[in-house]
Amino acid sequence: MQIPVFTVDAFTNRPFSGNPAAVCLLENDLDEDLHQKIATEMNLSETAFIRRLHPGDDFTKSSCFGLRWFTPANEVPLCGHATLAAAAVLFHIRENKNAVLTFVTLSGELKARQVEDHIVLDLPLYLTYPQVLQEVEELIKAAVGDMVVQDLRYSPDTKKLLVRLSDAYERSDLEELQVSTQCFLSAEKTGKVKGLIVTLKGNSSGKHEGHDFYSRYFAPWYGIVEDPVTGSAHAVLSSYWSEQLGKKEMLAFQCSRRGGELKISLHNDGRVDIAGKIAIVLKGNLIF
Repeated sequence: MQIPVFTVDAFTNRPFSGNPAAVCLLENDLDEDLHQKIATEMNLSETAFIRRLHPGDDFTKSSCFGLRWFTPANEVPLCGHATLAAAAVLFHIRENKNAVLTFVTLSGELKARQVEDHIVLDLPLYLTYPQVLQEVEELIKAAVGDMVVQDLRYSPDTKKLLVRLSDAYERSDLEELQVSTQCFLSAEKTGKVKGLIVTLKGNSSGKHEGHDFYSRYFAPWYGIVEDPVTGSAHAVLSSYWSEQLGKKEMLAFQCSRRGGELKISLHNDGRVDIAGKIAIVLKGNLIF
């Protein structure tokens, strides 16, 4: 059996930066257990599987497809960067000419479109709610040590904990933060946290001016020590920072070692457009 496979760096236009995802095009049904085996083999934070919904569908001409995402450890309900990568494969490699692609996923229908040199994802927007420190104090300590935390929020829909550092810190402080995510697993006692976002308000002056906020994202509960650039985390961050800054249009930067930039635009219907650039770095076939 042969399956076309691609590696796409998302939220960047430079190879070997941004967030890499593997994308598999499934011409035929795949045995359920093979999805996880392939994702474990690819060993990237996400492997996306695009499937045809009807026998007559075509990757070049159809506009609606099934999409699933797997980490090396398990399936996840939403992955932004792998959706961006999946759209890139259809738009740029299969030369799909549809203005909008629709993906049927565990998080409902997600849409992707091209706008100049960006691919724009239409994602659900997830609200956050105040989180009591005492419940997660040990986890916060494991994540940021003695750094001053200005706000603490929780997103029940995504099981993500948002930790906002004091505005007194700079982007470099967030980048230099040393995190041992192995401690997260024993420190998280509530059973309700599956992802941890550390975020910081942007600086309106200096060499990095222009970014409204910064973040880093950790998900050892899904086998991901640190994710380089995370679309799904920004579906949470967008609602928080829009409320804090009073803005619907924002530019964000995720401060991982690889780094990546996201353009954000909130709708009034509870959804958010998250746009990024891509770089395709590998084309091949899985053979088994």
